[in-house]
Amino acid sequence: MIPLHDPTVRGFASDNAAGMHPEVLAALGSANGGHVASYGGDPYTAALRESLRGHFGPDVVSAVVLTGTGANVTALQALTSRWESVLSSDQAHVLHDEAGGLEHVGGTKVTALPTRDGLVDPGDVEPAVRSADNPMRAPVGVLTLTQSSELGTAYSLEHLRDLVRVCHGLGVKVHVDGARLSNAAVSLGVGLGETTTALGVDAVSLGGTKNGGGFAEVVVVRDPSVAPGLARLVKPSMQQSSKTRFVSAQLLALFGGDLWQRTASAANAAAARLAGAVTAAGVRVTRPVQANAVFAELPPAVAARAAARVPFHVWDTAYSATGVEVRLVTSFDTTDDDVDGLAAVLAEELAREAVRA
Repeated sequence: MIPLHDPTVRGFASDNAAGMHPEVLAALGSANGGHVASYGGDPYTAALRESLRGHFGPDVVSAVVLTGTGANVTALQALTSRWESVLSSDQAHVLHDEAGGLEHVGGTKVTALPTRDGLVDPGDVEPAVRSADNPMRAPVGVLTLTQSSELGTAYSLEHLRDLVRVCHGLGVKVHVDGARLSNAAVSLGVGLGETTTALGVDAVSLGGTKNGGGFAEVVVVRDPSVAPGLARLVKPSMQQSSKTRFVSAQLLALFGGDLWQRTASAANAAAARLAGAVTAAGVRVTRPVQANAVFAELPPAVAARAAARVPFHVWDTAYSATGVEVRLVTSFDTTDDDVDGLAAVLAEELAREAVRA
């Protein structure tokens, strides 16, 4: 088949824009051929379950799904009773970028907590839980956190431990949206379980798509008793693939060895290089760079012209009186030339704007 896109185009709009890692693509080929059991009764899904137990603990159960939104919706339904609500950060993907999926499919209210650089403060959890504890409101069943956050920051182990302690003391479960959990774990220098289930996190939406996969996500639950309906929710949440082996094969390629670390390390290193390069070009970085995203302030005209040359997203159009906040996301295949090329474009556009002023 002739490609319908230009494979030479590179950008920083999202790690979703990157292709599949060659090892993941090869795993799909290896899983092809012959007939195996469908709907998860295949050897790839069985091997994945064992691999995830190695990462997250011997008692974990898992459910292979197709999308990040599907993983979050399935996990949060499994963790909540019908009358309960979910607390999230005010930046959460489940709140802003999943088209009300949890509300639409699960019928579960989401309430936002304020954040600093995308991170929830443990001190804000108890007042929110207490205020919802009356018959006129939906009591809180789960706090969902994003690791790494939507603003490219990562919760420290101590921060997460405090959040879990507060939540469990209030009878509230903890879920981690781990679309970029690999990036956070690499940044912290720990394993996937060390920043989640080992701290008491009850469930994780573990992402593969943003880290070299193609359509590969999985819900991991620390103790089956906290989400007894998980296996029953995958199908009605429209996340059950009949040919599950092809999803599991991608995840097994990533998490069955060290590929998840190699891909995340490459993306994180590219982000660190990018932060330095754009700073040298005269751009102010606005958030701590702790994973694979760089947030920066640019004059609106500069952002528009630069994004037309090298794709990236404007995050906040009203960031300041003189600038917008942009998000620059690196991927497992971002090269030094990609980074230096974007920095050069920004320097050129800033110089052009200075002349016009």
